[in-house]
Amino acid sequence: MAFPLAPANRSDRTNFYDLTAEQGFGTASCTYKAIHPLSGTAGLNLLASFAPGKYKAEMSQNSQRTPAIGFVFVTLVLVVLGFGILIPVLPRLVTQFQGGDVAEGSHAYGALIGVFALMQFFCAPILGALSDRFGRRRVILVALAGSSIDYLVMGLAPNLEWLFVARIIAGMTAGSIAAANAYVADVTPPERRAQNFGLLGAAFGLGFIIGPALGGLLGDIDLRLPFFVASGLSALNWVYGAVVLPESLAPENRRAFSWKRANPVSSLFALRRFRTVLPLIIAQFISMLARLMVQSAWVLYTGYRFGWTARQIGASLALAGVMGVLVQGVLVRRLLPWVGEHRAIIGGMLLGAVVQCSFGLANAGWMIYALIPIGALGGLADPAMQGVISRHVPADEQGAVQGALAGLNSLAGIIGPTAAAWSFGFCISAKHTWRLTGVAFFESALLALVAVLIAYRCVQKLEPVGKAI
Repeated sequence: MAFPLAPANRSDRTNFYDLTAEQGFGTASCTYKAIHPLSGTAGLNLLASFAPGKYKAEMSQNSQRTPAIGFVFVTLVLVVLGFGILIPVLPRLVTQFQGGDVAEGSHAYGALIGVFALMQFFCAPILGALSDRFGRRRVILVALAGSSIDYLVMGLAPNLEWLFVARIIAGMTAGSIAAANAYVADVTPPERRAQNFGLLGAAFGLGFIIGPALGGLLGDIDLRLPFFVASGLSALNWVYGAVVLPESLAPENRRAFSWKRANPVSSLFALRRFRTVLPLIIAQFISMLARLMVQSAWVLYTGYRFGWTARQIGASLALAGVMGVLVQGVLVRRLLPWVGEHRAIIGGMLLGAVVQCSFGLANAGWMIYALIPIGALGGLADPAMQGVISRHVPADEQGAVQGALAGLNSLAGIIGPTAAAWSFGFCISAKHTWRLTGVAFFESALLALVAVLIAYRCVQKLEPVGKAI
């Protein structure tokens, strides 16, 4: 593995990365001496001499494999592709195990998602702390192996209980997203992180273009076929990571593993050290909670209200993926320097709230398709928030903070999907003479507005990058 070495003095690191890192899909311009990643160890030497006003890096004669955003981009595309395949079919499999009762299936589906998030909540900080000690690459490989096992078990599951077993395994090893975020922070100078976090958002969009559409097509053939395909993709992704993906964390930026920091509750309380952006972290948590409610109710809602098939649901999610790629992969880089991170945060979340409410009010399927491109513009908020938060975190704590943020997202994943599925199931139950099918979207919009208010107060006190709000 190979990764850049920054100066030991943290105050000099920004200049170091300014001089040695190319952005986008580029790689660090320094070169390194690396031990092959399959050996299970990582070592490197940066041969540098310092001349007045510039750095000089000497290339090693051995194999050079430098970290690049492109490597982790491809990894995340495959990760999202894997679980995106399951989205159109998993709620139907759960409902099938519940005797075909949509209300009961909704409750069980929410519980299934909640169990995954609960395990991720406890394990994500551990994986984040381990990535600060041993590097990002190993954590990504563990996560990919867990996903492959999870999908295979779900494909073979004879009953609902086995689905819960699979989700527990996946939740315990779900560290790829946090490790990928830390990877980006490792190799990107602070002022360009928002753009590259947007590139990771584009990876999610690209995965959602292919994944749900493919899952819908496969699900029409056999309800369990998408699970086996997802397992195979995760296995191939593991091979890709083992052979291609280099390490990104420099030795002097590593820190000893601590159970205190790895404790999920302690890791969340540790975020209090970053008081400047703590309100923004809280706003990000609430915003994630709102989005997870929409995502978990999407298949249930569109299938029940509009009678969409797995293929139609997959098509709608594929459209969302296309728009996500355009926004996160193209517009983020173009608009953020002009709009400014602060305006992107507030405007993106506010637009999200309006569109989420509109989803719940839609009375025809074509309206959903019309709203998706508008809602995608709300994706400007996430990379902007990630960029602001990461600039206020030291280099040797990026992994722990990203792990804690993943823990917060997991906490949102426990609450949001469970609440959304329960609300949806309750409001369509045959026990009532009334129906409120869009309830999860209304709840989501209300939470998004709360996040806007908190974020607005926070960014008013921060020094802006780009245009001020």
